[in-house]
Amino acid sequence: MDIIEFIKSNRDYFEDFITRSTYHSNRIEGNTLSYVETYAILFNANQFQVRGEPREFFEAVNHKYALSYVLDHCNEPLNQEVIKHIGILINKNIDEIAGYRTVNVLIKGAEHIPPTPNQVPSLMMQFVYNYENTTFSSPFQRAAQAHLQFERIHPFTDGNGRTGRLLINYEMLRNNLPPIVIPSDRRTEYFELLASLNTEGLSHFFEELSTLESERLQAFGFEDRPRMEEQFKRIQNSHQDEKQNEIDPPAADYTR
Repeated sequence: MDIIEFIKSNRDYFEDFITRSTYHSNRIEGNTLSYVETYAILFNANQFQVRGEPREFFEAVNHKYALSYVLDHCNEPLNQEVIKHIGILINKNIDEIAGYRTVNVLIKGAEHIPPTPNQVPSLMMQFVYNYENTTFSSPFQRAAQAHLQFERIHPFTDGNGRTGRLLINYEMLRNNLPPIVIPSDRRTEYFELLASLNTEGLSHFFEELSTLESERLQAFGFEDRPRMEEQFKRIQNSHQDEKQNEIDPPAADYTR
């Protein structure tokens, strides 16, 4: 059984993963709902009392449906329609959108100014092309590079952080790797990696979180740990090969 099948078939892990992913991704953006409140909203747990602004309710529900969409479509090649659909789901009943933004936006707390709206379509076309056609040493490298590019483009009027983090798991799951939940208490570390354009650091950050999730999957009964360990080992070996190549570059061929 692959990881996507396990997530869909194991109700306990499904609820756990959806709740943690939704809670932490929204919390990173300033949502004040507690973990218990998030669970109650997502799975109609009426025994819990929930307080919050209407927007926060929609942010929770929208993230659940957007994540479910990723689970259903992550085995397909990434394209602009998939990205737009995730963005539309994230913004439903909050900032109804039909696609990419048509206004200028700013990123709170960041020096970077995103491109103007007229630049977004061509930049997103290039983003998708690079995503599907560039060779990386590991899915973590691809996810890190794509996440940095996506957040700098900021293609939607709102919900870019949540959409971008869902795209990280699009990459993890289509490679049958444990998904990633970025803890809200590591928000500063995560934002610093983004601000410094630290692809290598972000890649290792994602790999660490995916490894932690593999342990959680096992706790919920996922029984393919040897395959996961072998996959992580191959990725680590590829990192070592890259470092060795940096230390000992191939000798120049002076016979040509």
